Amino acid sequence: MELSGHIATDRPLLVLAVKEEAQFLDTDLPVLLTGMGKVNAAGALAAVLGRGPHPSRIVNLGTAGALRPGWTGTHVIGSVLQHDLDSDVLAALTGEVYGPPLDVSDQGGPTLATGDSFIADEEARARLALRAHLVDMEGYALASVAQRAGVPLRIVKHVSDEAGEGAARTWRESVADCARVLAAWAEANIPEYTA
Repeated sequence: MELSGHIATDRPLLVLAVKEEAQFLDTDLPVLLTGMGKVNAAGALAAVLGRGPHPSRIVNLGTAGALRPGWTGTHVIGSVLQHDLDSDVLAALTGEVYGPPLDVSDQGGPTLATGDSFIADEEARARLALRAHLVDMEGYALASVAQRAGVPLRIVKHVSDEAGEGAARTWRESVADCARVLAAWAEANIPEYTA
């Protein structure tokens, strides 16, 4: 976990997983690098929000794998789900639903599947494509923490790979270009970015 800048109640907090995704950000807004995966993302954001103050909102910028053919570009996520939590089995065992899908935008948008597995095979990709458009490793965890803290969250993902064979190689090759696009999106869409 690495936090740069100071969180204030009248400014957003930018949250990214790793420095490679943040390398072209040029802002005085606070930036939190959580590390990869749901545990790192949830732990880092909870720690920052727990010690306060809360930002006006959280903007998660990052890369995602496309689960469906033809998905490219930058997307504001509409809802997130956990693809590696067996909610149906847990509900059958306990009678309670754990980890339901979460809405993160009132404007619609694609569904993001979050899990601690880096999706790099065609079978997993096809299975997830039935439930979501994109896949990442942090979005659901951040949404859950932000919702519990009462802080609005926007998730913005740029497609880095096709979440199939060769995805790890493709991510390494494309992450710098993705970081440029995400920085440009932040500058164009976050009014406080250059303030």
